[in-house]
Amino acid sequence: MSTEFKLNVTINPDVKESDFNSSLEISPHGGKVNVVRRLIGGLLHQGKKPGSYTSSPTERRGTNERSRNNRDTSNENDELHVDTIEKKAHELKLRSGPLVSGAAYCLSSCSMILLNKVVLSSYGFNAGISLMFYQNLISSIIVIVLGLSGLVSLEKLNWKLVKVWIPVNLIFIGMLVSGMYSLKYINIAMVTILKNTTNILTAVGELYIFRKRQNQKVWTAMFLMIISAITGGITDLSYDATGYTWQLVNCILTASYSLTLRRVMDTAKSVTKSGSLNEVSMVLLNNLLSLPFGAFLIILFDEWTYVINTDVIKIQMFWVAATASGILGLAISFTSMWFLNQTGPTTYSLVGSLNKIPISIAGLLLFNVPVSGPNILSILFGLFAGIFFAKAKMS
Repeated sequence: MSTEFKLNVTINPDVKESDFNSSLEISPHGGKVNVVRRLIGGLLHQGKKPGSYTSSPTERRGTNERSRNNRDTSNENDELHVDTIEKKAHELKLRSGPLVSGAAYCLSSCSMILLNKVVLSSYGFNAGISLMFYQNLISSIIVIVLGLSGLVSLEKLNWKLVKVWIPVNLIFIGMLVSGMYSLKYINIAMVTILKNTTNILTAVGELYIFRKRQNQKVWTAMFLMIISAITGGITDLSYDATGYTWQLVNCILTASYSLTLRRVMDTAKSVTKSGSLNEVSMVLLNNLLSLPFGAFLIILFDEWTYVINTDVIKIQMFWVAATASGILGLAISFTSMWFLNQTGPTTYSLVGSLNKIPISIAGLLLFNVPVSGPNILSILFGLFAGIFFAKAKMS
């Protein structure tokens, strides 16, 4: 039994019937199967209905070109959309970079001062050199681990570099130790005001050593700093001569460190293998070299006897605070470099001056410092003088 297939198509008039009939074959079941069905199927796939005319090669090429153009346009639109998203993300990063880095710098700076005050005053720890040694040991270990892991770049140390750096390091140690003891005896607000004296000593040193002259506004700001320091000391209800002496020594050493570092930097770079010395390498150099000198001072002043016999080292939270302050000390180095890179020396200096305001307020509130109206005014006056000094340095 056979089955007949009836196929109704409209063909091109130019095609002969014999040609069309020759394309029909006998089905195994006795029916006729049109081989050109594949062509019709192709036309149907392209959206053509049976009965429509067959497109010419030129028209097919045009259709293919339009299709390719549409795909290219679509790809270009996709790429443009991706570029726009990446551009917006980059702009957001640029806008948020200074804000995030500045906040990190201010937070680490405030936190370290407050934690040092807690360790030295609240716990009554009377071994400032030992605390400095412990903090620098933590910082050295962290930097070495970061260097070995490839997260930071470290300059290889050599004996020539160490010899050049020893004078700077001795001043650095004195600066840290004097800062510890001044913070133990003086409230944080007065420490921040008295630290303004460092700017005055540095400016005088720059004038005589580097012949760098300051403008009239800078000298006016420094005069205001002197007035605020004097009035602050007179009105300080918790005045301590020992603490003020340590703070004066700290200001002298801090100014000396800044001036000596500028003179030593070029020499230090010339004795390194790379011909340069980045900030991270300087952090490691200072902290690592301070360890043998710190150990010598601990033995010299017999601090080790106090440390092993005091009950405070048995308190777990004391070690938490001491360790955290050491980590924050290192964090200040990294966040200050990050913030300086995101902004510039001018903004960095101004924010550093403004940062004294929350530190002073937190110090007064957290440690129940006895204050008077005149003392508060002198502190505010000193903070204003610091901001005015930073603005004057910009001009």
